[in-house]
Amino acid sequence: MRRSIILASILFSVVIIGCSKKIDLTPSTSVAEEFVFTSDQNIKAALLGAYNAVSSSYVLGGDYLLYSELLGADGEIQWAGTYNQPREIFNKAILTNNSFVTTTWTDTYKAINICNNIVNAIDIVNEDDRDRVKGEALFLRGVMYFELVSFFSQPYSAGNATSNPGVQLITTPTIGNISEANYIARSTVQEIFNQVLSDLKEAKTLLPDENDIYATTYAASAFLSRVYLQMEDYENARDEADNVIENSGYELTGNYEKAFNNSVNSSEDIFAIQVSEKDGDNDMHLFWSIPEYSGRDGDVDVEQKHLNLYEANDARLALFYLDDLDIYRSGKWKLNYKNIPIVRLAEMYLTRAEANVRLSTEVGATPAEDLTTIRIRAGLSAKAATLDNILLERRLELAHEGQRIQDIKRLKKSVDGFDYNANELVLPIPLREVNASNGILKQNPGY
Repeated sequence: MRRSIILASILFSVVIIGCSKKIDLTPSTSVAEEFVFTSDQNIKAALLGAYNAVSSSYVLGGDYLLYSELLGADGEIQWAGTYNQPREIFNKAILTNNSFVTTTWTDTYKAINICNNIVNAIDIVNEDDRDRVKGEALFLRGVMYFELVSFFSQPYSAGNATSNPGVQLITTPTIGNISEANYIARSTVQEIFNQVLSDLKEAKTLLPDENDIYATTYAASAFLSRVYLQMEDYENARDEADNVIENSGYELTGNYEKAFNNSVNSSEDIFAIQVSEKDGDNDMHLFWSIPEYSGRDGDVDVEQKHLNLYEANDARLALFYLDDLDIYRSGKWKLNYKNIPIVRLAEMYLTRAEANVRLSTEVGATPAEDLTTIRIRAGLSAKAATLDNILLERRLELAHEGQRIQDIKRLKKSVDGFDYNANELVLPIPLREVNASNGILKQNPGY
């Protein structure tokens, strides 16, 4: 994800230095205008800086994925680590000064602000590259707002989307010193979803079919499918998934294990965070793996309740492994310096199958054909394509990849004794952000 990484790192350091004295204020980043966004070269370097921000360990470099699994644990995993911050999330008893949550919030807005500045200065970019650069910035901004609203707000499935508070919607760049004008209230959940859809739909029209390891038109389609699924807009979720399956050229890996622990993107990685020995973060490896494979002490235990969901000969079950204490670990995050799959082709098959079942349609393929495609890759035979079977297949196929709490919420399930719309399943707005806003930024209920 980081060609010319030295240049990008230098630029990103300048961006952060420019705002370090204002770190306790909202929005959480400001950029010194004289340093960046003044030439085609600088803006393209800033785009690499945006990817760098998105791949922060507190963002898509692991922690958004970790939060989803800890919130959706339900006896299937256990936080056994010594860090209190993830333990609070696992226990659904999160303090408003939780440093992990605070950094996730600020790092996400840093990425958004870089994207805002790129979009604002897009006319400076060479015309031949302008669409692509703008498309990538819009894609990253849309993904970041989707993550924010998914974790810091009530779910779309809770209803009242036009009145429930979302997050702060900031689409104009913050440059220079922060003033009172930068303090804004939270927009509604619906307004944030509208912005996410707008960004991703425009990005889809601007991005190329192929773009090396960066965002493509099919990455935008895949995320649109994910967003529409959360909104219970099954027709659009189906059609975006179908577009990826039929037109992108991505293919499922020959066996399930090959979809993970890769130094380069696999054949089914639609969008992945790039990690190497020289650059990149992978907190999923850090917290899920063990010292033998350069992880910590195995902070996340996989419990028997989860393993019991699999059929005996399921290749996905075989990917779990035992450590020296006979505790099961997820083999998806076993090895160090490996990429983080954010959205895989397998998800698109399962989304299309679910949407087709719900709509009684057969766009692209029958639900049975899509379900069988996923099951055969896992070494299993065909199974009736009921909604329950498809949802179970999704749960097993995407286990421990950062989709669990989102699926629980959209399906209106309970978890660990909490209803899907419980306040305890929503992250708190960081205390320092609330305090710095002069009463404008309101805290979530229950905190």
